[in-house]
Amino acid sequence: MSIEGETAAEGGTPTYILRFDGVRVAATDYYPAWLDNLADDVTIEGSAMNGVAQGAQAVRSIVTSIRALYYSQEFTFAGPYGENGFLEDYTAQVRGGEQIGNVVLVTRNAAGQAHIVANYRPRTALLRLSRLIGEQLAGTPYAEHFATSAPE
Repeated sequence: MSIEGETAAEGGTPTYILRFDGVRVAATDYYPAWLDNLADDVTIEGSAMNGVAQGAQAVRSIVTSIRALYYSQEFTFAGPYGENGFLEDYTAQVRGGEQIGNVVLVTRNAAGQAHIVANYRPRTALLRLSRLIGEQLAGTPYAEHFATSAPE
């Protein structure tokens, strides 16, 4: 768990984590540095999406929209995974008060640029999050990847 000898805060939350770019930061100050180093052909897919979105602009727009819906975010892990991978495991408080968990797998290409897969849980929270993202991205080409209305 990329906490490098630091003690964990109450509840097992790491006090320091390692970012994608190798910089060690306080868990409360974590920023997904991989967002600043995306391949031109980067893709993002996941349980809250229909299909796959491609391109750096699409990924930045989607991830920025998702992060804007979080009131808080608590990481249990962020660090290297294998030779070309990076994992993030966190829970977040989403607008409206629901808690959602997410595991993000970021893989690096030969140039060190990112490709992303995100898997949210539980299902009811991910469906609500997908609707919120769809509302936030309405009018953009990325909205088609997300739910648009509450289930009947």
